[in-house]
Amino acid sequence: MDSAVARERALDAAEELFYGRGIQSVGMDDIRGASGVSLKRLYQLFPAKEQLVEAYLERRDDRWRGRLAEFVELRSTPEERILAVFDWLAEWFGEEGFRGCAWINSYGELGATSDRVAAQVRAHKGAFADYLASLVAAAGRPAGLAGPLFLLAEGAMVTAGITRSTRPATQAREAARTLLQPR
Repeated sequence: MDSAVARERALDAAEELFYGRGIQSVGMDDIRGASGVSLKRLYQLFPAKEQLVEAYLERRDDRWRGRLAEFVELRSTPEERILAVFDWLAEWFGEEGFRGCAWINSYGELGATSDRVAAQVRAHKGAFADYLASLVAAAGRPAGLAGPLFLLAEGAMVTAGITRSTRPATQAREAARTLLQPR
């Protein structure tokens, strides 16, 4: 098996196990078993578990933000695009196996002890905040609106992870709609 295939198999296994069970409860031997990649090859690709976690979060970020943008771009008006973020969150929260935000979960487990993980989490959250700011700008709304929208989305993610419900996205969408109403 070449390195690219081994890397993808390892990342697929890491994503399933880390997201499903938590990072600290999963060992490299678990990744080996789920991926079919030998332990020797795993450590060649990722000399430390922290590097595997970092790569998992980075790859997940690309897919997560891509899926969000694809969904949002289907809306026709700038205001609808802002609200579509919350509609997408509701769909994500309703997916089988949803366990909350992978970055918040990772930060909760390792953020205080892993600079690499903390950096990945900050990069993801910063990119999401920037994306919301771009939607607000495209709608011709005050830049200061992006921060409250970001907090609504993040709060919905945390609450949905705890409650295993789509309701936080619906509630956050209604609050966002209120913020978008003319004053």
